[in-house]
Amino acid sequence: MAQVDWYIEGPEFGSCNCAFGCPCQFEALPTHGDCRGMEAVRIDKGHYGETDLAGLNFVVMYAWPGPIFEGDGAIQAIIDERANGGQRAALASVLYGGDTGEAATHWWVFAAMSATEHEPLFKAFEFEIDIAARTAKISIPGIMEASGAPIIPPHGGGPHRAAIAIPNGIEFEYAEMGSGTAKTSGTVIDLDIAGKYGQFNMLRHSGRGVVR
Repeated sequence: MAQVDWYIEGPEFGSCNCAFGCPCQFEALPTHGDCRGMEAVRIDKGHYGETDLAGLNFVVMYAWPGPIFEGDGAIQAIIDERANGGQRAALASVLYGGDTGEAATHWWVFAAMSATEHEPLFKAFEFEIDIAARTAKISIPGIMEASGAPIIPPHGGGPHRAAIAIPNGIEFEYAEMGSGTAKTSGTVIDLDIAGKYGQFNMLRHSGRGVVR
């Protein structure tokens, strides 16, 4: 079956329970053995076939009992409730790995490595992000509160700046590093992250992978 042509571009904030830098970015094992986290994206430009996606937000939550590549994980998307029926169906497909070449995006990999795909939620929420400042805030009342901030060294001296470049990455090519927090309530995927890995980047995805 032919894939629907799609494209999503916008700022992304992600956080997981690993130490700063996240071992997964270096093909190493998770800091604490398991992997739990989330990402949020504001779509500045995007389409799914003829369906315009610009202006919408979404979050993807995930959890694995061990490294991602061992599988048996669970994922769930939270999609902006302002999305109409066509937009909801489009994002639900893409965020769960649909209409995407094999291993072309991290969403495809996350879905392939998940034994459980929970139905998406459609909620109103706020998402603010400033990549250069390394700050972000997500508020989904009754569901999730999350934030990102610069890394503050324990010895003082003001915010620390670090970044990761992955030229052949399946999520981003370059990301600013920071500190992330995320707390969920009333969801099937429990997150309780405080002062762990945070990333701030521009996401540019299509069904063929990262658009460079």
